[in-house]
Amino acid sequence: MTQLRYVVVEGPIGSGKSSLAKRLSGYWNVQLKAEDPAANPFLPRFYRNMPAHALSTQLSFLLQRADIARDMLQGELAAAPLVSDFLFEKDELFARVNLDEQELALYRRLARQALPEYPVPDLVIYLQASEDVLLERVAARAIDYEVNFPEGYLKRVHAAYSEFFHQYEAAPLLIVNTDHLNLVDGDEDFELLIRCIAEMRGQRSYFNKSA
Repeated sequence: MTQLRYVVVEGPIGSGKSSLAKRLSGYWNVQLKAEDPAANPFLPRFYRNMPAHALSTQLSFLLQRADIARDMLQGELAAAPLVSDFLFEKDELFARVNLDEQELALYRRLARQALPEYPVPDLVIYLQASEDVLLERVAARAIDYEVNFPEGYLKRVHAAYSEFFHQYEAAPLLIVNTDHLNLVDGDEDFELLIRCIAEMRGQRSYFNKSA
């Protein structure tokens, strides 16, 4: 992991971010800091009725992130390197997608109080994929409440991620197109990624592989 102490893997639903974060933590023999969707009791309800449960779902994730940020800032991050499968700013991204104007204003007021500061990564790995590939991967993992996304929802999330990372400058960013990569159990592609991370210079780099 060289000089990197805090690496984040991000990407839309179905991009493989959690699987890659877990593999990187094992490869580097460092701590994994993973989000826990199962700990959010509102998430299954949200997928069944998004307008009714968007705010409660968002606030539950916000409090979960606030607890994690507090632990990291109070010494967990200083004690040992880690890999995470979420970026703290991701909460705001989903809030803009899911909340109406008044809910978003309330969320932002609460976020400033609950999450006033959080650690900044040494590197962010953003996993891209086409919408068709994302849908195939979501269907393949067959989590009950994810199977029947409302029409257009994944497209909105995909667009929000693209816009967010187009403007992202808070940390060095490696953008990885995963349409033709197997980073979960493909050794050759994974080793190419490790080499790309080691050779990365500057604030933004790209890793793409043709079919």
